Amino acid sequence: MKKIDFDNIGLLIMRITTGILMFVNHGYGKIIAGKDRWEKLGNALTDLIGFQTLNVFFGFMASFAESIGAIFIAIGLFTRSASVLLFITMLVAIIKHFKDNEFAELAFIYWILCLVFILTGPGKLSLDSIFLSKMKNKK
Repeated sequence: MKKIDFDNIGLLIMRITTGILMFVNHGYGKIIAGKDRWEKLGNALTDLIGFQTLNVFFGFMASFAESIGAIFIAIGLFTRSASVLLFITMLVAIIKHFKDNEFAELAFIYWILCLVFILTGPGKLSLDSIFLSKMKNKK
């Protein structure tokens, strides 16, 4: 009888839940909103670092991390890279809220989940694992 791999099932559930919730509740609306919204989002970082000329770029990157990156996390494709982008985005959100004397509980939870994915990877039940195993078999 085959042993059930609860670790990888747990990672799969965490990845899918995190990715879908992030995409639906945060990413989709931001990525389709366009330049004006990206500029406002980018101000969260550029206000902290004092480099206003890149606010549209940083806003787009935050939108990208919360939408396309979230989808990648959910399906387990480029999981660590997507998690790094989302980790940074959530860190900026946490700092921004902290600066405003608020606690960004949801951003903190997503931040921790991204850290888990960065440290553990996506698990065996992911596209990353499938593609990596095929690449290893070709060698």
